[in-house]
Amino acid sequence: MSSASPTIGRSAFRRFTSGYGQEIIVALAIVVIFVVVSAINPRFLTNTNVNSIIAGNAYIAVAAIGMSVIIICGHIDVSVGALIGVVATIAGTLAVKGYPLPIAWGLPILVAMVINALVGALVAYARIPSIVVTLGMLSILKGGLIISTGGTWISGMPPEFMIAQMRPFGIPSTVWFMVILTAIAAFLMRATDAGRSIYAVGGNVEAARAAGIDPARVTVGAFAVHGLFAGIAGILFATQLQVIQSTVPPNLELTIITASVIGGVSILGGTGTVIGSTLAAILFATIGSGLIFLNVSAYWLRAVLALLILATVMADMIRRRRAT
Repeated sequence: MSSASPTIGRSAFRRFTSGYGQEIIVALAIVVIFVVVSAINPRFLTNTNVNSIIAGNAYIAVAAIGMSVIIICGHIDVSVGALIGVVATIAGTLAVKGYPLPIAWGLPILVAMVINALVGALVAYARIPSIVVTLGMLSILKGGLIISTGGTWISGMPPEFMIAQMRPFGIPSTVWFMVILTAIAAFLMRATDAGRSIYAVGGNVEAARAAGIDPARVTVGAFAVHGLFAGIAGILFATQLQVIQSTVPPNLELTIITASVIGGVSILGGTGTVIGSTLAAILFATIGSGLIFLNVSAYWLRAVLALLILATVMADMIRRRRAT
């Protein structure tokens, strides 16, 4: 009996880590960075800096949830940064013009869902690769935003509109959004037929079709869900500061895609979790802040992320070859 108990414990641990191995690695990396950097510079652990790392980048984690859904489904979206900029601009404009808060928050999110559902329809029914469709959408959104606003700054939003600056129970609202949305998405992806269909389509389209799943319908739905999370991220981005710049945040789409991939979502589709993408978004912010406190140029962050992407993709390819 005594010899069987450790065996059972090790078996349960292996089953747990086999499903969340990448997530555990990312979480441990965050802890290690906090320990090392705070040992060198204790100011790294101040409340202000920790709040900046987590709450200030929560909108990226929220957008990465939707991106993970898309990549798991076997596609990708390089226009998400432009979409977030458009959502932020629409929301800020509606708020300044005095529209009710449900409209100022809800209408931009609905616009994001409609745009991405249209992208999904082109991918699913016109059979155009998602990278091509979203590249085109990137140019349309970015160009349309500059033409319509001239790149001006939006200010004068009412205080009640600034949802990202609220602190329910003393915790920044962005953290609440990040945690709750991650938990909901993780449950829906694992425990519902819709979520399992997304995994099936991303893993093997023909097998999914043979099982009675409509890949086109699943693809459109996945893009619409991605639009929902991108819209929420846009609202959080718009309400972080007192002003909104009517331009596309630089390199935002690359950061979101990187968070999904390093978080354990296979770039080839079919595997991964939204929990990993959320942790990876926090990891990026932690690395960036750590470099500043160590007096290292923040430009090294891009090099570090590139190395992490290469390592993650190579590990995924090796894992798939072994499985084959």
